[in-house]
Amino acid sequence: MATTLARPGRLDQASTALSTEDVDMPDTSSPAPRLVVRRRASRTVRWMATHPAWAVALRSGIAAGLAWWVAWVIGLAFPDPFAEYRYYAPLGAVVATSSTAARSVSQSVRATLAIVVGAAVAGTLDLLLPTDSLTVAVVVVVASLLAGWRTLGDMGQWTVTSALFVLVIGGARDQSEFVVAYIGLVVVGAGVGVLVNLVAPPLPLAPSEAALDELGEVLADQLEALADGLYGDRAPRKEEWEERRRAVAPAVDGARRAADEARDAQRLNVRARRQRVRLHEQELKSERLSVTTAVVTDLVRILTEGERDDVEPDRRVLGAELRNPVAEALGALAAVVREGPDADREPALLAVRELRAALAREREQGTGDDYLAAGAIVLEIERALEANRGTTDAVVDEA
Repeated sequence: MATTLARPGRLDQASTALSTEDVDMPDTSSPAPRLVVRRRASRTVRWMATHPAWAVALRSGIAAGLAWWVAWVIGLAFPDPFAEYRYYAPLGAVVATSSTAARSVSQSVRATLAIVVGAAVAGTLDLLLPTDSLTVAVVVVVASLLAGWRTLGDMGQWTVTSALFVLVIGGARDQSEFVVAYIGLVVVGAGVGVLVNLVAPPLPLAPSEAALDELGEVLADQLEALADGLYGDRAPRKEEWEERRRAVAPAVDGARRAADEARDAQRLNVRARRQRVRLHEQELKSERLSVTTAVVTDLVRILTEGERDDVEPDRRVLGAELRNPVAEALGALAAVVREGPDADREPALLAVRELRAALAREREQGTGDDYLAAGAIVLEIERALEANRGTTDAVVDEA
């Protein structure tokens, strides 16, 4: 009996052809190694940008290495007294690279002045007193008092360090040579650090952006907490309001400190020119959040003091009919603050219009003087919405 083999159908033929083509075609399912390396490098750069301590450490390490090499060259040319103390050059480099480009110059000058003051204290007292525990104590006391000199600023700590170095290390040999080597090499190292800072200056934009984002989140959370407290058929208790308070002050301080550091870092900074758009956006965001912070602070004070169950009903700032409209407006404002100037403000504007309508109805039924605080709440919400509007909103309003 003959066996007949069935011919493959079109589907089988297409499958066979496809499998053959797959064998011939290059595998594109995984990215090329070069692309993988580029992506990982990009992620690493972004991560280091949000953690500036790494950039400071890298910059300090490079400056310290260069300062050591320069001190080695100086030691070859002038062995006595520089060759033996060249480790002081990296010390000066680290001092100079621990701050912004502009501040590194002033810090280097103050550190040098503090070292000179400490060396003078140690040298003078070493001539007057024998080198023993009493002399060390007196030197530390005098140097510590001089470290508080306002001109030295935060570099005043070098006064005590310099005095001890000169007294203990320089006391056993020619003290003048040690002082010259110590001060000279620290100045050389600081000069190297300043040059490194000028070539690759720090510009902490990522930390300031993170601080501003955190502040925006905290403000939005506070607005939502206020809104949640107003929903319902009764005024919140004092304890309930306290539970809904958010730690706005630390976020404000952190954002202000980060913004000041970023602003200070722009001086003598070549990178600032290339980041003008980003810097301008940060300034605008800082201004928006500053207005929003003032609004949120006022709203917290008005509501937590005037809309509580222990306040007489006829003395409350809102009352049962206005609590829900205010809550809706606060929740909509929170969404705008969280999303930024590109947020859809229409829900918030609609909520404010409904709040104004509810307030008008209540005023028609009352004396008109009972809702001044409620009117102030409406104005505060509108003020925050105006501060958080985007460029497109401004164009539409002008049209």
